Amino acid sequence: MTITRFTPFRSPWSDVALLQNRLNSIFQDFGHTSGENESLTAGNFVPAVDVYEDTQKVVLKLEVPGVKQEEIDIRVENQTLTVKGERKFEAEEKEENFHRIERRYGSFVRSFTLPQTVDADAVTATYDAGVLSITLTKKAEAKPKQVKIGVGSAADKPKQVEASAA
Repeated sequence: MTITRFTPFRSPWSDVALLQNRLNSIFQDFGHTSGENESLTAGNFVPAVDVYEDTQKVVLKLEVPGVKQEEIDIRVENQTLTVKGERKFEAEEKEENFHRIERRYGSFVRSFTLPQTVDADAVTATYDAGVLSITLTKKAEAKPKQVKIGVGSAADKPKQVEASAA
């Protein structure tokens, strides 16, 4: 059990400021070494992805700004889609001139297990403004089929013939 000191006239903003300071110190210490030999390109770059589906296709959109189109590799093997690439650190300035580097650099690999409803031979990809869109078309048998219900009239029904006794 944690014991917290009660201060009746403390502002709620002081709690927020305290939390902000604690989080900043955690993030400053996380993954950094002390000294000036700190690598500016360290860190894992994992592109964010959105996945959505409609009746015709499954679409993945990956955020890969700064990655050249030629440096992206997309493969489909055994119902697994794999996207590989690398965002390289291109230092036009000397490293000691940087005050802060928050963008992540390095190679990345994202893998997605495809549903059986996807046609692995019908995969297309486009790249525009740092967003990679991969479209996976569904198989014809997986697409929903709508059955229309016909409205019948009395004239369409077969007539019954009565047998007469002779």
